[in-house]
Amino acid sequence: MDTIKQALLNKLEKRTARIGVVGIGYVGLPLAVVFAQAGFDVVGIDPDAEKVACINQGESYILDVESADVKALVAAGKLTASTDYGALKDVDAVSICVPTPLRKTGDPDLSFIASASESLAPFLHPGMVVVLESSTYPGTTREMVLPALESVSGMTVCEDFFLAFSPERVDPGREDWTTINTPKVLGGITSDCGEIAAAWYEKALDTVVPVSTCEVAEMAKLLENTFRMINIGLVNELAIMCDRLDVDVWEVIDAAATKPFGFMKFTPGPGLGGHCIPIDPLYLSWKLRSLNYNARFIELASEINTNMPRYALGKIQDALNLHRKPLNGSRVLVLGVAYKPDIDDLRESPALDIIHLLQEKGADVVYHDPFIPQLNHDNLALVSVTDLLPEVRKADCVAIITNHSDYDYPTILASAQLVVDTRNALGQAGKVSPKVVRL
Repeated sequence: MDTIKQALLNKLEKRTARIGVVGIGYVGLPLAVVFAQAGFDVVGIDPDAEKVACINQGESYILDVESADVKALVAAGKLTASTDYGALKDVDAVSICVPTPLRKTGDPDLSFIASASESLAPFLHPGMVVVLESSTYPGTTREMVLPALESVSGMTVCEDFFLAFSPERVDPGREDWTTINTPKVLGGITSDCGEIAAAWYEKALDTVVPVSTCEVAEMAKLLENTFRMINIGLVNELAIMCDRLDVDVWEVIDAAATKPFGFMKFTPGPGLGGHCIPIDPLYLSWKLRSLNYNARFIELASEINTNMPRYALGKIQDALNLHRKPLNGSRVLVLGVAYKPDIDDLRESPALDIIHLLQEKGADVVYHDPFIPQLNHDNLALVSVTDLLPEVRKADCVAIITNHSDYDYPTILASAQLVVDTRNALGQAGKVSPKVVRL
């Protein structure tokens, strides 16, 4: 084992190790680019032939990755992509960055991890290190990935190959914290596994944070997102309570945020979006139920957050009612459908639920989003309106769901008949305007 370990460490140190990244989406593509820019030869594996073709043509399909960077790396022979797992047969290190969604029943869907592990296993060879980055519950790396790799290959972890977990920390659209400078937590199946994986990641990332086991790393990821999910649930319930008390929730939060210690500002909204916050804590809750424990904070926060799209619907319906208009037959312009401002990511966006609910109530729904020209979701197929202001004037109600920074909010407010602002995008102008209803 010492010989295998040292040989791999030497390759990593000299950057002669070849790298594979399974899943080249929001997490995998930035990671692949960073490894390639650090001097490694990298191959991305993805079942989506269109993504693979884009990479091999030197094009990026993710806002956080510049096409110029991809083009330069492809031209230099440092980055390629394939739909064939056979391309991994000669690589020395593999990161698995596949999706981990929830099923409609709320149970974890680990099929992508299982498929990636099973597809990689035939090409596992002595002296390879594998790191799972997909968010999941504590125990997944040891209980699912490890058996899949050992059973097919006939090899033994830490004797023939090395396995670790390092949770992705990607916040799409950010320029201050990126893949390179965001600290990377990493834990191995064994200490040697962790040492090898850390030696690899340290060659491309600014800071690697070693922890004792993969379970600690898995749990750390869930703590990060559970913390946010529960605090967002708290301010969402605060918004509902302030509405009953006729108190301005936004002013309350801004006032509390002046405290220089013991408080962290979170803001309410029409629901949770993105891959991590709405989903990851429920992985932990599901795992604890199998151990006869009810994760009460998680369940309660999830209940509150899940009901926010319906609460936003009620705000729209009540606002129209004040204007003596029924929701049924009214034209509602949804402004912004991405799950957060200034990105093209629709994953788990509350706008999707709100649009479905509006249509169920008979509303004539159109939307505008400069980042998402069209959307398809559960039999919902819409195209973003192109000329915004005429649509604002035409709409019976404009619902601000995602507060993109490029919107000219003063002009939108001046042109609209009625606005429901779920993000406080209009600020003080929305507070004083009689045609604005805020969350």
